[in-house]
Amino acid sequence: MSSSHSLLFLSLLTLSLYTTTSATTTTTLDVAAAVQTTLDLLNPTSFQPQADKILPQNTSSLTFTLHPRSSVHVTHNHHDYESLTLARLARDSVRVNSILTKLDLAISGTNKSEMKPDKSMMLKPEDLSTPVTSGISQGSGEYFARVGLGTPPQLYYMVIDTGSDVNWLQCQPCNDCYQQTDPIFRPSASSTYNELTCSAQQCAALDITACRMNHCLYQVSYGDGSFTVGKLVTETVTFGRSGSVPKVALGCGNDNEGLFVGAAGLLALGGGTLSLPSQIKATSFSYCLVNRDSKTASTLDFNSAAPSNSITAPLLRNPRIKTYLYVGLTGISVGGRPLSIPPSIFAVDDSGRGGAIVDSGTAVTRLQTQAYNALRDAFAKQARSLKPTTGFSLFDTCFDLSSLRRVAVPTVAFNFAGGKTLSLKPENYLIPVDSRGKFCLAFAPTDSPLSIIGNVQQQGTRVGYDLRKLIVSFTPHNC
Repeated sequence: MSSSHSLLFLSLLTLSLYTTTSATTTTTLDVAAAVQTTLDLLNPTSFQPQADKILPQNTSSLTFTLHPRSSVHVTHNHHDYESLTLARLARDSVRVNSILTKLDLAISGTNKSEMKPDKSMMLKPEDLSTPVTSGISQGSGEYFARVGLGTPPQLYYMVIDTGSDVNWLQCQPCNDCYQQTDPIFRPSASSTYNELTCSAQQCAALDITACRMNHCLYQVSYGDGSFTVGKLVTETVTFGRSGSVPKVALGCGNDNEGLFVGAAGLLALGGGTLSLPSQIKATSFSYCLVNRDSKTASTLDFNSAAPSNSITAPLLRNPRIKTYLYVGLTGISVGGRPLSIPPSIFAVDDSGRGGAIVDSGTAVTRLQTQAYNALRDAFAKQARSLKPTTGFSLFDTCFDLSSLRRVAVPTVAFNFAGGKTLSLKPENYLIPVDSRGKFCLAFAPTDSPLSIIGNVQQQGTRVGYDLRKLIVSFTPHNC
């Protein structure tokens, strides 16, 4: 090859490499659209409760419609988006502390079966870790499934939670019930309602239980101050028009307080024996979380195959606790370049500590401080063209984008065992915290060895769990 041809070849190769690299180093954030969404959310005239999606009939999968809280229950208790964001982040911190406490109890070998529910069926608010307040005033960002319960089936909005194992809903008669969108469940109106005895297998599976007049009692308490107490029962669960499953065990709560306002109860998607996937013997389940400030809906599916274009990672189990869904995270990339983070940072050690879980109830992804610092420093270095500003709540890396409509920002991606990479959309990691153009990097450090992939990073991606093949799948743009 002549020297001129060699130079031409090298020039073309360099241009090709530069083009490929530059295409993966930045992505475009629509600043104007994100700010407008924050304004629309708190506009009283824009709130219209969403109708359910029309679900298919006679399919092999079982499906619920899935809604963000903002499309179900009005959030106008906040005078601006900044106060709503502060409330969401405060609740999120309590949620994370609850997960860590539950994990610590499991690792330390605490026998929760020896913990008995309050025999008076009343828990004192001052005994809870935080004041009992409304979920709406707190701005909690749960996602609601539309669930049919009883015979004939009545529809209820229920919070979905991959970090819980016990399904429950509020029941009449109420000793103490919070406000919910739907009428409270009446056991006498259902022909399939059945109260479980103390000798029932499901009763033995509860962490905290007691017996009264041969009725199995349950109690579930959450680190955010929420709790539910009542009888453990079985009932028929209906999945839209796609089918129904009889004799699903759930708590029928007569005394319920806390941060679930708007929802009738909770749909547990964890790995324990009383969770919904375990009870219906689901081979898989998947959900897609739409933007929590949007008015759109998606679906929660059981026994449906993952799309062929999914990005897959190992679904891992922690032998010390069945509840949480661990994923084989090995690293993070910023601007197309892997960060210098030891893979051991994201691994479960012999004691059961560490690892990375995917959680539907946590909003902001938590990373070990070493991993977070590497991410933050790389992002800030590559985002030098953005105007930095002061931090906000648990966010220490924020930017003033008020003068911009669209802007190029560094890419961020999760790297998984097996060599697969999930590239996040910019709105999954650079989010508005007010309506004036302040955006923050939506990750936070933790002193705990556990990393948590939160729902802000999951929004817009269908996340699937193949419980037989032990695979987690991520399918962007599939809501």
